[in-house]
Amino acid sequence: DVQLQASGGGLVQAGGSLRLSCAASGFTSKDYAIGWFRQAPGKEREWVSCISRSGASTDYADSVKGRFTISRDNANNAVSLQVNSLKSEDTAVYYCAARLFRYGGCGLRLSDYKYWGQGAQVTVSS
Repeated sequence: DVQLQASGGGLVQAGGSLRLSCAASGFTSKDYAIGWFRQAPGKEREWVSCISRSGASTDYADSVKGRFTISRDNANNAVSLQVNSLKSEDTAVYYCAARLFRYGGCGLRLSDYKYWGQGAQVTVSS
């Protein structure tokens, strides 16, 4: 079975950093385009970042551009999301997701992704 598990969340002060990891099992993560999403309380899930299957292409939501960095951790069959300069509005549950194998490019919509992991809570205190 294809499974994804997000980890690395926690409570951090504004301006701090975390490194989220999306660990894959049942498949090789480097063979799939991976995206990160987040959902704040009372809000819809929103796209945050993505990395193409090749890793050559990455993209970020305007709200996190310059602060977040997505990368592949192939040795651990995972994709990481380094989140820096955190703000209170970054508080959310963060989810990672994988596209179907045949779609190698980044996806910006929830419907672009087939496989979803359980989320990791990130709480930023001001």
